[in-house]
Order: sequence, then C-alpha cells, then structure tokens
Amino acid sequence: MTAPFVYKLLTGKVKQMGDPNAENRMDRPWESGIFKNETEDRLWLRETGFTEDEVADKKNHGGPEKAVFAYSKKHYEDWQDELNIDSIGVGAFGENLSLENADESTVCIGDTYQFGDSIIQVAQPRQPCWKPARRFRIMDLALRIQNSGRTGWYFRVLKEGHAQAGMELELIDRQYPEWTIAACNEVMHIKKKDLQAAEELASCDLLAERWKRTLYKRIGGKQSSIEKRVYGPNKS
Repeated sequence: MTAPFVYKLLTGKVKQMGDPNAENRMDRPWESGIFKNETEDRLWLRETGFTEDEVADKKNHGGPEKAVFAYSKKHYEDWQDELNIDSIGVGAFGENLSLENADESTVCIGDTYQFGDSIIQVAQPRQPCWKPARRFRIMDLALRIQNSGRTGWYFRVLKEGHAQAGMELELIDRQYPEWTIAACNEVMHIKKKDLQAAEELASCDLLAERWKRTLYKRIGGKQSSIEKRVYGPNKS
C-alpha cells in the first residue's frame, strides 16, 4: 500500500469579513479560519493543532478530536468540474493537510501515523458546515460535500512534535480496517435507519466522542437536525 503523502501543509489565522449593512445574507459579517496559506516551514504540532493555525468557532471546530483537518488533493478536480469554479483548489475547504495517496476509502478510524516527530490518529470524518458555502456563495455546498462522501477527516495528536510538508505519513497501527471514513459517512448520513450499523460504529473505541454521542442519540430514537450546521446564517 502506498503511504499517504503530505503534498501541502496549510495554516491560517481567523479573519473577519462582510458588511454589516449588506442585504444579502451571504455578504453579512462572519469570521472564519477557513482561509489557509501554504507553508514549507517546519511547524510544531501540538494537541490542539499547529501553532500557526486558528479556528473561529471553538465550540464546533478545533480541539483535541479535530486537531488537524486532512483532505485529499484529488477531490478538487471533481469539485472544479461539478461547480464550474476554477478557484476551488488545495486549501479551499480549510484543510491543514492536502494529501496524495489517501482518501475516504483508504483511511480508517484509529489509523495511527508517524508524521515527522509527531504521531497522529484518525478520529472522525468531517461534517461540513455553512462556511465553505459562504466562501464560494453556494447555499447548499455543505450538503453537496456531505452527500458526495468527499468530506475529509480529522486527526487527533497522540504525540506532539515538529512536522512539515513533503513527508509521508507512516502507518504504524490500524485497528479498525472495516471503519473507513467512507463507511462512517454512510452510516451517519445515508443509512440513518440502520440502528445495528450505528451501534457497531458507536462501539468503536477510537471514534471521536461527539460522533459516538450522535449515534447513541439515534439509537435512542432521537434525530438531530442538520439545518443549523449546513445552512447557518446563510439562510433565513
């Protein structure tokens, strides 16, 4: 199996944008850390992410279970074709790692990698929010990302250390080969009535706690609305 390769490493600070007097909701004030810049520097990767990186919404983004957001470089060819927007390319969705030789079908929950001096572990798929939609002015973009399965995923950091672009991710442990990111997305977003699958995924020890809570609520008969996450203030 070819090792995942870090094509680009990207970080960014929180930015404030928009016009408080705008009539169109897409033009109103918002803040985000989605705008990332490529760097070839050797950066320190700590428990909550790269030292040069920031997130705006700390309730829903960042933290130990979402320390590093990874996305497959090859997906952007599909997005350019589907959305007819040439500017959608590496970094467009706010990823920290743009990867080659890795996607949702080849990466599994709990996969543990040596990345430079650090050790990182796959914690959960990404559930896209309304901010990529605001950035590209496409109201349903979060839903399109979710439904496409091209979501990307998050790493937690097991060992802090320096890392940089141009490195391979060396797989050092794989405990749940059956739980690819693609399989997780299918359970969460497509097979919503399959409670047995939900229970099996929720029992995966290395799945992020937030995903477990959502699945156990489903098993208990509660379904959460995704409207606020995917549309947010973009829609009245």
